[in-house]
Amino acid sequence: MTINELRTKRAKAWESAKAFLDSHRNDKGVLSAEDDATYARMENDISELGKEIARMERLEAMDMEMSKPVSTPIIEKPEAAKVETKVGRATDDYKKAFWNHARKRDSYEVRNALQIGTDSEGGFLVPDTFEKTLITALEAENVIRKHAHVFTTSHGSHKIPVVSTRGTAAWVDEEGQIPESDDAFGQQLIGAHKVATLIKVSEELLNDSAFDLEGYFTKEFARRIGNAEEAAFLSGNGTAKPTGILADVGGAEIGVTAASETAITADEIIDLFYSLKSPYRKNAIWVLNDSTIKAIRKLKDHNGQYLWQPALRDGEYDTILGKRIFTSPYAPEIGAGAKSIAFGDFSYYWIGDRQGVSFKRLNERYAETGQVGFIATKRVDAKLILPEAIKVLQQKGSAT
Repeated sequence: MTINELRTKRAKAWESAKAFLDSHRNDKGVLSAEDDATYARMENDISELGKEIARMERLEAMDMEMSKPVSTPIIEKPEAAKVETKVGRATDDYKKAFWNHARKRDSYEVRNALQIGTDSEGGFLVPDTFEKTLITALEAENVIRKHAHVFTTSHGSHKIPVVSTRGTAAWVDEEGQIPESDDAFGQQLIGAHKVATLIKVSEELLNDSAFDLEGYFTKEFARRIGNAEEAAFLSGNGTAKPTGILADVGGAEIGVTAASETAITADEIIDLFYSLKSPYRKNAIWVLNDSTIKAIRKLKDHNGQYLWQPALRDGEYDTILGKRIFTSPYAPEIGAGAKSIAFGDFSYYWIGDRQGVSFKRLNERYAETGQVGFIATKRVDAKLILPEAIKVLQQKGSAT
């Protein structure tokens, strides 16, 4: 079944679910327990179809990437072609030495080549090609990183000037004094917090040349570090980790406080939409948990239209009030005091990557079990530069 056929099937399932809701609500506007169970099954079918569509889209993107030509035609004279000179961690020699060291195939030449990437903690900085692959994988796993403004800094803290108060114009009489009105500048400081993970690999696998060590490390380090980053980018408190978008201090502004601890209304979603200033709404997206999407699917606006709309054709996407939806398992579920929905322009969330992912091999620590440990560390910090650029819906707090 093609992607478009799946989309059509999901759209029909959604129309059936809407019709079921409209025809089975009682005079109080709610479903009976039996009807609610039936609707839950219909909604689950819609969710499963959505997941299959997403899987096929990823496969399609991967097929397109893999089908690209591995070489380009020669359009210049050979003598006129420019040769790119690789230096430092970008060289093939460094890459070869790095992976030989990972497999413990050390020699004088290997250690000499690795001196280029020695870090301050006794490890080695990964080759440029591996780092770029790792960062790309992080973006694929990480909703916030994908939509934030990401920059790389080589060392130290990064100071970002921010206009905290804007100047204004005023009407004045002829030859009257023009009042002063200057912009007031603040400053955001992005430093570097360490995120790390440890992988153990058996000595037998390391000695097996058929084992794709680079591919395994890329995938596993990206998954672990990506998950830790995503959680911090959303809920980090700024202590030994980045300041998250939902942080109480330094996070997004509260646009709407829900009247319930456990539910959200259509009016509250619409109020959240318009609590964000119109310039930020142009590139705004929704970020929320999958379970919150399930609650929103039942909501209608004042015209009787459902707020959630599924993608129907290739290139389209699911929307709420016309804006694209992204889900993250690290977004809070609906609950007392939870910030369950974020809506805004996430490019105002700045992520600073300290250049270089560090890698260290532990030879003796797991020797008795025939394993070798590998530690990967990365330094990163992040802050929301303009809190007004993202608004959140917060559930009512629990009664005390």
